Amino acid sequence: MSDTLHELLLRLAGRLPDDVLWRFRDWAATDAVAVLARALPRTLLHDRIGLTDREQRLLADALVPHGADLSTTSSVKGLDDEPDPGYTFTPESPERVLMGDSATVVLGATLRGRLGVGEVRTTWRQGGGVTRRLILVMATTEHARLAAELQRVLRALGEHDPCVEVLPTGHDLPSYHRAALAASELVCAGAEADGHLVPV
Repeated sequence: MSDTLHELLLRLAGRLPDDVLWRFRDWAATDAVAVLARALPRTLLHDRIGLTDREQRLLADALVPHGADLSTTSSVKGLDDEPDPGYTFTPESPERVLMGDSATVVLGATLRGRLGVGEVRTTWRQGGGVTRRLILVMATTEHARLAAELQRVLRALGEHDPCVEVLPTGHDLPSYHRAALAASELVCAGAEADGHLVPV
């Protein structure tokens, strides 16, 4: 169930606001899934965020067993195609922030050589007049738990709305993540980084 929910939240990156998405991911990795089952469908309706057929199935499969209202989930607007989130990505910070900052150093120390982790990459997202750093982590297991863990690390280091994308290997990634990966640079490599984990 957590894999299904993680995939749904992954596909909503760039569409849900960052401050909402990180909190939903934190709830998904804890005992607060029942709260998320009520909050996520209401948020999608309130913000008029549509879902593809695949995403509608993920929403129902992940949240209805935890108390989401079926009539609410089925009221979410349907989409024929995955929407373009309207962001551009660059491997270097437009504000020329040095990549040797504390967050990058701590992530490198935390994830270098770690089991279940492939490459750890970073990119900068531009859109809506705001520039944000994204951390992209390829992983083979415990995706939701790893995302929540890294979000907490970044929040402890001062990032209020951390943007952490833990990407399951072997999955068809949304265009948002493909574009982010294409404009990213390596931070470090976990134990699973064998040159075959970066999706294309």
